[in-house]
Amino acid sequence: MIIAVDGPTASGKGTLARQLAAHFGLPVLDTGLLYRAVGYQTQLNHGDPDNAADALAACDFPDSLLDDPALRFESTGSLASRASVHPAVRAALFQRQVDFANQPGGAVLDGRDIGTVIAPHADAKLFVTASPEERARRRHAEMRARGVDISFDAVLADVHARDARDTGRADAPLMRASDAMLLDNTDMDRDAALAAALAFVEERRKARP
Repeated sequence: MIIAVDGPTASGKGTLARQLAAHFGLPVLDTGLLYRAVGYQTQLNHGDPDNAADALAACDFPDSLLDDPALRFESTGSLASRASVHPAVRAALFQRQVDFANQPGGAVLDGRDIGTVIAPHADAKLFVTASPEERARRRHAEMRARGVDISFDAVLADVHARDARDTGRADAPLMRASDAMLLDNTDMDRDAALAAALAFVEERRKARP
């Protein structure tokens, strides 16, 4: 069984994907981490993530980089969003994601184009979102808890900027697949969001031939 979990930044899709993977006993891939690695490697190379050639060169990052805590930094997320607009970067990482999705037994993948590009044949697709203000509030709280001194307005501006890049890029823009469940968790806690997602996935499982 393949489960695709898409959505914008700070929507909670990563947490939900891990919960679904644990529930169904499936491997999980945070595809955004691949793009974060590219963005961060571009910086390590003293390149510019807005430059397609620099970003493509960074796709040859070592696997060990995926374990670097720096990939979780807010600044790295911005680098990833900028690097991911380049079609050549997306093509370079495409097969790696497809192979993970199509492994025996299935998998859970979260990202921005899983249900539309990476695994359009997924058995269950979810599009997880929340209002920009709520997503910024969550991200701001997380950053403050880590000791990052940043204003809410700055976080909200970054959320809007990343949404614009993700939905506006020419190649594989962020969008809801036509057969994906829309899960707006603006007013939901994690338990309620998980319950709604599980009910949908179980329904899709029963509908499988």
